[in-house]
Amino acid sequence: MPTDVPPPDDPAPAAVEPRYAAPARLWRALDRHRPPGVDAVDRAWRSPVRGPWLTSMLGAVLLATLPLVIVTGLLDWIAYGPRFDQAFPRDVGWLHPPVFDWPTRPAWLFRVTQGLHVTLGIVLVPVVLAKLWSVVPKLFAWPPARSVAQVLERLSLLLLVGGILFQSATGLLNVQYAYLFGFDFYTAHWYGAWIFTVALVVHVAVKLPRLVTALRGPGFARTPPARSRPEPADPDGLVARRPGPATMSRRGVLALAGGGALLLAALTVGQSVDALRGTALLLPRGRRIGDGPTGFPVNRTAAAAGVTPDRTGPGWSLTVRAGDRTETLDRDRLLALPQHTAALPIACVEGWSTSQTWTGVRLRDLAALVGAAEPATARVRSLERGGLFSRATLHGGEVGDPDALLALRVNGVDLSPDHGFPARIIVPALPGVHCTKWVEEIEFDG
Repeated sequence: MPTDVPPPDDPAPAAVEPRYAAPARLWRALDRHRPPGVDAVDRAWRSPVRGPWLTSMLGAVLLATLPLVIVTGLLDWIAYGPRFDQAFPRDVGWLHPPVFDWPTRPAWLFRVTQGLHVTLGIVLVPVVLAKLWSVVPKLFAWPPARSVAQVLERLSLLLLVGGILFQSATGLLNVQYAYLFGFDFYTAHWYGAWIFTVALVVHVAVKLPRLVTALRGPGFARTPPARSRPEPADPDGLVARRPGPATMSRRGVLALAGGGALLLAALTVGQSVDALRGTALLLPRGRRIGDGPTGFPVNRTAAAAGVTPDRTGPGWSLTVRAGDRTETLDRDRLLALPQHTAALPIACVEGWSTSQTWTGVRLRDLAALVGAAEPATARVRSLERGGLFSRATLHGGEVGDPDALLALRVNGVDLSPDHGFPARIIVPALPGVHCTKWVEEIEFDG
């Protein structure tokens, strides 16, 4: 039976003759003076399955999915309300994308955008690692470039690889609430995303023709390890110059990356699907915190927020303002107002979400109580002091939504202290951090 693995005495694939552009003398001089250890890469990385086809297959998967991660990240920033100076980071200068008032419909909108952003970011980690493995010898190529254009390409590659590793690492640490990096996550993740996006656009513009050509060539996915042979030498140097015997087929590499992605999906998707909540092993606060109607996840507890029982007890009251009109309502008076019930999701930036049934007073009814028929905004203040999200501003569309509530009860029982007792904000499609808990004041404007 013929085999695709060359016998040990067979010559390696013919190398592509290097071509140098101006300043050619510089590149040739660098090629002659090779630093120690560079040639060891050829001896260490000898897998015959590396090559344009495998790299292009993995690249095509990332090309189809990474734009979705980028777009949902931008949408989530917009959902936080940059018009009210409450998106993070706040001052983004000329990197400010077009913004709009985040809609309240469909009610699951933020749940989907944030869930996709976090879940895809986690699921793609094995694919990213496989893609880096497929090109790792190229990262040590010498000379590092053979033309000025290639210098720019290599710089974009450095930003691309560094960017995706930085975004993945900090994103995973944020999901785990492990802030080991000593800098503000929101600011670093925002600017890191822009650097990575620009590098990705440059890389795709340069490499897309070769990706298409490689995928149109002969397929290798069905070749078993015993018949896996190197592809012909390529201009990018992805094919090993001294290939060894295959220990895994190209199909095996793709299956390993795909299996890892599916495993991470199985351990993550439960953060956004209530029926699968118990499988969300990678999300520390995406899981249930107990049994009963208030056993769903919570990000910040009353104790962590410094909200003590003496401040939420019988002496608590809500202040509602609009212009020169003020109403003070205790919880009994709020319960005596018309009550509305709605099943709404709550979704948090770490990616977890849950849908519960909330009961309370419509925000537009509270606005009408102080003569604000169609308020432009509502400024909400919490009993919490000093937290990043102890205040929130809602735009008029959010206030006027028929399901926008000052919630007093959930799933038929009073809110628990950790879920915002005595009252909290719940608005369709609103980021969870702006569904303010332990509300003490609402001021309507406009």
